[in-house]
Amino acid sequence: MKSFRLSAAALLVPLALLASACSGASAAGSASNSDGKGSLVLNVGDQKGGSEALLRAAGELDDLPYRVKWSTFTSGPPLLEAVNARAVDLGSVGNTPPVFAAGAGSKITVVAATHGDSAGEAILVPKDSPLRTARDLKGKRIAVAQGSSAHFQLIASLRKAGLGLDDVQVSLLQPADALAAFTAGKVDAWAVWDPYTSQVLLSGKGRVLTDGRGLTNGLGFQVAAPSALADPEKAKAVGDFVERLRRAQGWVFDHPEEWAKVWSKETGLPYEVALAAVKRSNGTRIPVALDDAAIASEQKIADTFAALKLVPRTFRFADYVDTRFNKDLPPSTTPARSYGKAS
Repeated sequence: MKSFRLSAAALLVPLALLASACSGASAAGSASNSDGKGSLVLNVGDQKGGSEALLRAAGELDDLPYRVKWSTFTSGPPLLEAVNARAVDLGSVGNTPPVFAAGAGSKITVVAATHGDSAGEAILVPKDSPLRTARDLKGKRIAVAQGSSAHFQLIASLRKAGLGLDDVQVSLLQPADALAAFTAGKVDAWAVWDPYTSQVLLSGKGRVLTDGRGLTNGLGFQVAAPSALADPEKAKAVGDFVERLRRAQGWVFDHPEEWAKVWSKETGLPYEVALAAVKRSNGTRIPVALDDAAIASEQKIADTFAALKLVPRTFRFADYVDTRFNKDLPPSTTPARSYGKAS
């Protein structure tokens, strides 16, 4: 297996992939309904190597009955801030940003879901670390991005081991800083997600202590502005866009190498890292229904963060869900796609 030099610089470009981390700079587009020529404009929030690259690679941007105006964001939270401000109509995020946005009272509506393998959500330790189980984390220093999906995975992993956040030393660090701390030995473990998990593993500098399988829900979401859903034309466009993303996700699973090449070019990830992340998590996603199980799973995340005072209030996640685009999709608990041993 080819080894990659693990450095902070190597991951600065892929920072734009953070679907579930905290804040960052963004460029938001206009919320107008028309481009001035009478055609409908759907304002879509995206992340580098995200929906636009995916849809284009899968041929799903051909013959659109509306125009898409793309706005690029570094991560889910600022994208949802733009949704709340009606600067964009729709965008893709992970399982945790909607919880924080809803907890802050933002005007957002979850309209579609995917379920993927949680193997990419991992607690990493240096390759020569003496730590062998999550229980061994007691008293140790752990880096994690606050409010990220990895933050919840860390909490869930500790609980399973009979520990709580008070039993460890948590360093709230964004990935670039966490990487530096991890490689310098300033932290004992790093709770993070793909493609960072794949980057560290392929570098030979770290290994997985525990991952999110059986602990996190593996869900990702399309989140829309309520104002867009209230507009019949825009709501129709949202439904069409969601369908195109669903077909594109199927294309990714069937063409992992082709998508990895595109993803690598878009993000600056080494091809081998991109392919490993595709097979471990990115390509395993399957469109699923926004059903009671999905809502209950997100409610658990919301209640967990509310109890820890990391979101300002308790709330009903169901109040932020619109199921009109479910169609005949399988349940949210449907197993993710799999590449077999490669994943």
